[in-house]
Amino acid sequence: MIVIWQRLLKNTKISGITLFPLIILRKPEYCQDPVLVNHEKIHLRQQAELLVIFFYIWYVIEYYYHFFKLKDAFLAYKSISFEREAYAMEDDFNYLETRKIWSFWKYI
Repeated sequence: MIVIWQRLLKNTKISGITLFPLIILRKPEYCQDPVLVNHEKIHLRQQAELLVIFFYIWYVIEYYYHFFKLKDAFLAYKSISFEREAYAMEDDFNYLETRKIWSFWKYI
């Protein structure tokens, strides 16, 4: 389900965030952005296959690993395997139909 929650994301650069089972977008018009929505749907699948809590634990650990290694918050975010998979496949609108379980592992 897609929810528009402008107040939550108001003072951030974040266009959308996935908090299982919701995709939260900053602006109503982002619902019409198929690439952004597909990116977030990929995160939904990742979260489901890791039983949600393990996704968040892994996400935070991987973020801090890259942050301390790269000393750059944005590069650390872009280096997270979940983000790498989602960015790499966000233009492929059939990806979720053929995606194998734990596909993010290829991006570690």
